[in-house]
Amino acid sequence: MLAPLVMAACLAAGGAARAEGITVHDARDRDVTIDNPSRIISIGGAITEILYALGFEDRVAAVDSTSLYPSAALRDKPNVGYMRQLSPEGVLGLNPSLVLAVQGSGPKEAMDVLEAAKVPLVLVPETFSEAGLLEKIRLVGHAMGADPRAACLTSAVSHDLAQLRELRARVTKPVRVMFVMSLLNGRAMAAGHKTAANEIIEMAGGINAIDGYDGYKIVNDEAIVAAKPDVVLSIERGKDTLEADAVYRQPAFALTPAAANKAFISMEGLYLLGFGPRTAAAARDLAAKLYPALAPEAEKFKPAALTANCRQ
Repeated sequence: MLAPLVMAACLAAGGAARAEGITVHDARDRDVTIDNPSRIISIGGAITEILYALGFEDRVAAVDSTSLYPSAALRDKPNVGYMRQLSPEGVLGLNPSLVLAVQGSGPKEAMDVLEAAKVPLVLVPETFSEAGLLEKIRLVGHAMGADPRAACLTSAVSHDLAQLRELRARVTKPVRVMFVMSLLNGRAMAAGHKTAANEIIEMAGGINAIDGYDGYKIVNDEAIVAAKPDVVLSIERGKDTLEADAVYRQPAFALTPAAANKAFISMEGLYLLGFGPRTAAAARDLAAKLYPALAPEAEKFKPAALTANCRQ
């Protein structure tokens, strides 16, 4: 059942959404004026998820390959490719009236061409935090001329984040988690600070076992042993999904508490790292895996963002 404030925000979200002449301040620290948001190319799985949650799927002309949720997005819409390997001709050839792209989309040359085109390009900031998640929803909603719908969704997500904080407060002994993106020639690429992986680990009540750098980097065997991870976390990526056996066959990982306990968690990538409306639910699910004793409490956490009607 939605909290009263969430319900009130959802009820206030009614009315037609218009964005003619709306100005958005984006991640480039620039103002972008939007006159016609009728044909949107959505680049970034979280952006697509937000647009669908706000009821704008009919305006989405195309998506990128990270737009895995809802499944109808990639099934029903043209795919412009991976967000970091865009072809400007492929994007502009679909005759968009607005391009919404998450910060970090590229390559730079492609983004320069898109920026020089007459089509409004909004780069949505990618800040991996609770505040950054809420601001992402507000910005996308504002770009669509749908501030009331965005307020509805941010209220639901805020409610979920509050539930998550209550769950996290029950953690008495945080576990050390190492997020491994991949193994390249037997060497692990692990997440440091200022990453989605670091934030989701902390939101779930864990501690990032990697503490010496920002971003994703290859770590040597000595660093893996010194990190002493209790759990290894990774993402599901089809045939490229990292398997537990592949990790623990590595000599350095074999010396960690995670190997001793066979503690390995893999979750769907967009769900875990996307920082969209489902992020609090993903952190809840991760917390239940990290702390099995919390599973009964986690089951009581019913994400409002998954049931809120913010579409009209």
